[in-house]
Amino acid sequence: MEHQTQDEELKAHLRVNSQHFRALSEQHAQLKQQIEAIESKPHVTGEDELEEQHLKKLKLSLKDQMNELLASYKHASVG
Repeated sequence: MEHQTQDEELKAHLRVNSQHFRALSEQHAQLKQQIEAIESKPHVTGEDELEEQHLKKLKLSLKDQMNELLASYKHASVG
């Protein structure tokens, strides 16, 4: 649990101090909202499903980039 708290604190720190991390985080949040909007539709079309898959891939890519930044920041602060 302590590790998760440290990660959240580091994410908050990077959102404030890293323009790149903040931009990735904002894009990630926007994609999450778009995905939720599609999922909340009463009738999802095939086109909607394709768009949702595409958005999820983009969102995952952003998360990977954010995790790389977190890992490099942790490595730099340890070393």
